[in-house]
Amino acid sequence: MAALATLSAETVDQFFQNDEEFQTSGRPDQEFYIHSWKEKAAQAKKCQFLREAEKLKNQIANLEKDKNMHLYNKKNDFRKDFGNLEELDLKLVNNKKREQIKLQQQLLKIHNSVNRFQRQLQDVKPTPEYIEKLKEIMEEVENSINVFKEEQRQIYDELLKEEKICSQEILAFEKKIVTWALAVATAPKACPKAVAKVRLTKTLEEDLPVEVVEFEKFLQQTGGRQGGWDDYDHQNFLKIWTKHSGKPVYMKEALMYLPGRTEEETRLHENWYQEFLFLEERKKEAILKWKAKKQLEKEELLKQKEKSAGELERERLARAEARRRKEEQEKREKEARLEAWKREKELQMAQEKEQQLREEVYNRRRAKEEQRRQLEVKLAVEAYTRQKTEREELLQLEKLMREQAELEEKRRQAAREIVKFQKRVSVNDAL
Repeated sequence: MAALATLSAETVDQFFQNDEEFQTSGRPDQEFYIHSWKEKAAQAKKCQFLREAEKLKNQIANLEKDKNMHLYNKKNDFRKDFGNLEELDLKLVNNKKREQIKLQQQLLKIHNSVNRFQRQLQDVKPTPEYIEKLKEIMEEVENSINVFKEEQRQIYDELLKEEKICSQEILAFEKKIVTWALAVATAPKACPKAVAKVRLTKTLEEDLPVEVVEFEKFLQQTGGRQGGWDDYDHQNFLKIWTKHSGKPVYMKEALMYLPGRTEEETRLHENWYQEFLFLEERKKEAILKWKAKKQLEKEELLKQKEKSAGELERERLARAEARRRKEEQEKREKEARLEAWKREKELQMAQEKEQQLREEVYNRRRAKEEQRRQLEVKLAVEAYTRQKTEREELLQLEKLMREQAELEEKRRQAAREIVKFQKRVSVNDAL
């Protein structure tokens, strides 16, 4: 609309310049018609804005009506679950009312300042004090408007950030719901017969490596291979964690793609996943060693059938000793790996703490630089104000000196006129 008004004003101006009859009517008429055209364009723009605002207001009223219909319906099956939503809705409504009252107060303050300035302009007095007073009022109005615009801009930026985060969370929830629907649609039908719960027997636990048993117990106690999380959240966590190679910077992006999960829950899941990888790697190594051990035992068993009982006994004792030494060696190696993992974990935590300290130092440095910059601006403004005040005082002093010089000149001239008048009176008396 502003571009349309500018274009229309330029078109009218060009038309008036090309029209010979209008050119003969004089410049004041042309300016009057251009000003009238611009006022009409501004009025049209204002009407368009009011229509758009009324349309948005009606849309908001309809959406709130639909929301209240579902939220406050006592016959709804999810009435108990909507209790938290009612409290949140009431809190948002109260915040909205407080914001409206604050906004009206600020606008009323600006409106009163403008009215006071207009009243001062109705009775103009050409004195320095009156002009200075008008200048102060004008600066006060301008500062109020600038502060109001800056506050509204900051609020608008915050609302845009919240809207972006909310949109991403809604999109993640929608994908999650679609994933659930696909999982239900593709899930195999349950067998009519009850499926017996399989558990490791005592004999099987003794036969399997300790690492395998520990890994299976770990999965049973922590909620399976996803740590108690659903497949959608766990896959999103793995994707983002792998993308950042497990560095702490992944947390901010992960929270955006894990709606409903807090930072503490995500950090606990990260610790679980690291322990899961460590135990799984130990399990794989133990299974390889266990298979190799079983193969050797099978080969030795075939050889033992061809040897005498004494040789078998000596070899059995030797194998037992070798097994004992091997088990002790494996135990030492396992303890060494565990100690190395603990050191690595402590080092990682120390690095994270160091990174956090560096960020805090950087933020403090930026804050100090910002304070220094603001102080420099303040000093510059004060210097400018001081120079302006000194210049005004100098001008007033020069004006006062000129007035005194003129007054002194008038006094001397009056004295000369008096002397001339006295001389004329003396001459007349002499005659």
